[in-house]
Amino acid sequence: MKLTVSKEAANWFKTEMDLQDGEFVRFVVKLYGGIPTVHRDYYLGLSIGKEESIAISTVVEGITFYFSQQDAWFLEDYRLKVDLKDDDVEYIFE
Repeated sequence: MKLTVSKEAANWFKTEMDLQDGEFVRFVVKLYGGIPTVHRDYYLGLSIGKEESIAISTVVEGITFYFSQQDAWFLEDYRLKVDLKDDDVEYIFE
């Protein structure tokens, strides 16, 4: 159970979402539509701000990326790497 975000991806989020140091990006588990994942019928969405208690997190380039306690099960058997590829964010589950 681990979350990593590359510096390049963090800077992409800062630019594309107009984020400032100290802000939070929450990965939200959704049932329909969003970022494809390894879990059948489940997707990821994004939310800006600290909305719930943090279970898994990493701070990169001044931004805290996290999963809440409610969604921590999503990474129970996986590691999620968020990286930048061809000027777009790539989500890699291992």
